[in-house]
Amino acid sequence: MKKCIITTIALLSALTLSAQESTPLSLGEGLEIRLSSDFVSSYVWRGQDLGSAAVQPTLGIEYKGLSLTAWGSYGLVDKDDAKEFDLTLDYTIGGFNISVTDYWFNSPEERYFLYASHRTSHVFEANIGYDFGPVAFAWYTNFAGNDGVNKNGKRAYSSYFEAVVPFCLAGVDFTATAGAVPYATDFYGTSGFAVTNLSLRATKDIKVTDRFSIPIFGEVTGNSCSRKAFMVFGFTLQP
Repeated sequence: MKKCIITTIALLSALTLSAQESTPLSLGEGLEIRLSSDFVSSYVWRGQDLGSAAVQPTLGIEYKGLSLTAWGSYGLVDKDDAKEFDLTLDYTIGGFNISVTDYWFNSPEERYFLYASHRTSHVFEANIGYDFGPVAFAWYTNFAGNDGVNKNGKRAYSSYFEAVVPFCLAGVDFTATAGAVPYATDFYGTSGFAVTNLSLRATKDIKVTDRFSIPIFGEVTGNSCSRKAFMVFGFTLQP
């Protein structure tokens, strides 16, 4: 019975790779709490397949451009899917943005509070970006932790950069993304420069009542490096 319920949930939806958009709950002047949960049919991140149907909650606090956000992913169908828990410290002023993220993917033999070199499951990434309005650019680099290696077997300082273009068409919000890895790293499965993420996401709010609606989304992603393509469907629950 439990398996049937889980399977039904997975078929009805699932939550997209990132639960980065949520409705802010104001606690006072300048202070906001963000709470939401996505459900996705599969977990696709930067053109990589990271698992099947999943629930992906977000909890964050923001004050005058400075925010601390916790984000996770837990597989609903496959017990072998990685359980992920990420913490991001972010600062935004105008269109400029910088952040540091601690990614953690657990496995049976790993503990969260294990930071020993060459043994930790944590990956630490720095990001810098600028949103010009019509287009936003961002660069990400792993600087510590369980990073990938290059062709010589040395730390790759794995990096990824992307351009994101939002637009509206026929009452539907779209986001087009083009992302690439600049050099060889087994973290992204590349042997040199490679375009790894070409995606188009559509989002539409489904009105339930006068005061409550559910955003649903569909996303098509192609990875020309791995020669794979993905279709993700999901919805978001938020206060």
